[in-house]
Amino acid sequence: MITYDRLWETMKRKKISQYRLIKYYGVSAGQIGRLKKNMYVSTHTIEVLCTILNCPVQDVMEVFPDQKIKNEISAKEKEGAAVQ
Repeated sequence: MITYDRLWETMKRKKISQYRLIKYYGVSAGQIGRLKKNMYVSTHTIEVLCTILNCPVQDVMEVFPDQKIKNEISAKEKEGAAVQ
């Protein structure tokens, strides 16, 4: 799971509002909405935000491993070990 909580903290710290991202920097309101809902955004959008905020990607997003995906990978690894 990816969250963008760090984005809002970074924006607050750098005193850049959502309004400014939209009106001054041309970030679409739709992308802001997707970020608020922790939905998919392109790596280009992440790059643009990092450039605007002059920060590393860690200041914009955080990744938490998805338990379902971890379980699927583990099952595939076990299958692969059984085949060898």
